[in-house]
Amino acid sequence: MSKAKSANLILKLYDLRREETMRKARNWVFTFAPKSADDILTTMMDPEVGAYLRMVSSYWEMAAAMVNQGAIDADLFGETNGEHYIVYAKIEPFLADLREKMGSPEAFKNLEKLMASTPENTARLKKTQEWLQSFAEQSAAQQAG
Repeated sequence: MSKAKSANLILKLYDLRREETMRKARNWVFTFAPKSADDILTTMMDPEVGAYLRMVSSYWEMAAAMVNQGAIDADLFGETNGEHYIVYAKIEPFLADLREKMGSPEAFKNLEKLMASTPENTARLKKTQEWLQSFAEQSAAQQAG
């Protein structure tokens, strides 16, 4: 895959993220703080926000599949995107339990593969999880007073 073709696909992916419902979904997912696989499953079935979680997580799973299959250059993708780290960082701690409860051992396999594909991706995922934890603690402190 040439860098130019990868760039074109990345721009198309970016354009999809600008759609109004997707923007709302992405904003909502940023605030979603699951504490368990059950939180994720319950939210996925929620009539109000379930579609948001399914939309954003499946979008990034699709994008990761494109990278994993070589349709998009992995380095260029990594340098131009970061939101998939946030999405996966929220799911990863509960992934084994989530897969078992869903009866789907393949759930989020493309994001998982992409995150494990390089030491840099693994380190960035860990930093993202630490940042999200810090953000949650700050938010809780602000709400407490």
